[in-house]
Amino acid sequence: MLSPKRPSLFFSCLLISMFFATPARLHPHVFAEARLDVRLNPDGSVKGLRHLWRFDDVFSSTILLEFDANSDLQLDTSELDTVAGVVKESIAEYDFFQSVTSNGKTVAMAAPDTLIADFQNNQFIILFESAPTKPLKLDGTLAIGVSDPTFYTAIEFIQDAHMQVEGQPENCSTAIIRPDPDEAIAQNQKNLTDEFFSDPTGNDLSKLFATRLELTCPASG
Repeated sequence: MLSPKRPSLFFSCLLISMFFATPARLHPHVFAEARLDVRLNPDGSVKGLRHLWRFDDVFSSTILLEFDANSDLQLDTSELDTVAGVVKESIAEYDFFQSVTSNGKTVAMAAPDTLIADFQNNQFIILFESAPTKPLKLDGTLAIGVSDPTFYTAIEFIQDAHMQVEGQPENCSTAIIRPDPDEAIAQNQKNLTDEFFSDPTGNDLSKLFATRLELTCPASG
């Protein structure tokens, strides 16, 4: 019989998967305050997207309870590494909850080399950075959204300032888009089917509702 204070890795994976990879009947059960920093190279191309997610108290307490293997009411380095590994594996299936397009075309993003888990002020935090698989120049409109396609986790940018571009060129402009759900559905009604609604995984429904940053730069000649 498993000790409740020393969960097996299988149980830990099951726990994380329950929150990060379960079709959620279009209703979030986990909430995270997020920050996104778009990092640029000296030549103005995109270096990477740096994400920080700070989770709600209930989920954070659950993480502490289930991964505190030595029952000292804190997560040490090895315990945090275990959580980080499980989270990384779980959300990799969903492109790390990020959607990137350049002038309407999908941009392929590489998986982060590392994902860091931390526990601060009784809140579970994860940090990671991903980069485009190919050089990505600022040419037209770059749109970056963050959302869980299963709708189980709500990734929330509380303030517009929590989505920023580091070293933004003077000739570029940014806009933070917060779609209205009713308007988003109405505008895309012709493209929505019963199957689209009944199977939230593997489709673009969540992208319609995701807060996104749009960085627009003059097209190169």
